[in-house]
Amino acid sequence: MPNRFTNKNDNENNTSSKITRKEKLNKIQENIKLKTPQKAKTVSKAKNANNKTNKVSQNKLKLLITIVNRNKAEFYLDLIQSFEVNMQTAILGNGMAPQSMLELLGLAHNEKSVIFSIIQENKISDALAAIEEKFNTIKDGKGIAFTVPLTSVIGTLIYGFLSNNKMAVKEDKTK
Repeated sequence: MPNRFTNKNDNENNTSSKITRKEKLNKIQENIKLKTPQKAKTVSKAKNANNKTNKVSQNKLKLLITIVNRNKAEFYLDLIQSFEVNMQTAILGNGMAPQSMLELLGLAHNEKSVIFSIIQENKISDALAAIEEKFNTIKDGKGIAFTVPLTSVIGTLIYGFLSNNKMAVKEDKTK
C-alpha cells in the first residue's frame, strides 16, 4: 500500500528509514567515543593547572574584630600582633547607650576602639583564647571579639603579605 506522503510502499519506506537510523546511531556513537576521551583529558589538565596555581591558598584568612575601651586599645593591638598579624586598623568609636543607662549599669566610659586585624585561620583559636584571658584578668579590660571570614583577596602579593607568608612573596618576585 503506498504511503500518501511519499508515494512509496510501506516496505520500501521502512527499510530505507531503518538503514539511515542505524547509520545515524553509528555516527553519533562514534562522535561520542571520540569526544569523551578529549573531555576527560581537558578536565584532568584543568585540575593539574589548578593544583599548580593554588600552592598558597591553604591558609585561609579571617577578619578579627575586637571592640575594647579606648585606653586599652594599644595593649590589645600589641597582643594581637604577636599572632603574626601584618595588618591592623584601629577606629575610634562611642557606645550607643544613653548616659543614664551607663550610670545605672556602673559603666563610666562609653569611648571605645574598634580594632580590625587580618589573621590566619589556624591562629584564630589561640588569639581568641589569649584575648579572652586578657578580658578576664585585666582591670577594665572587657570587650568583644569575633571573626568574619574573607572569601577572596586580589593578588598573590597582597595575600602573601596579609597571611605573613614570606615564601609566597619571594616566589612571586623571582618570576
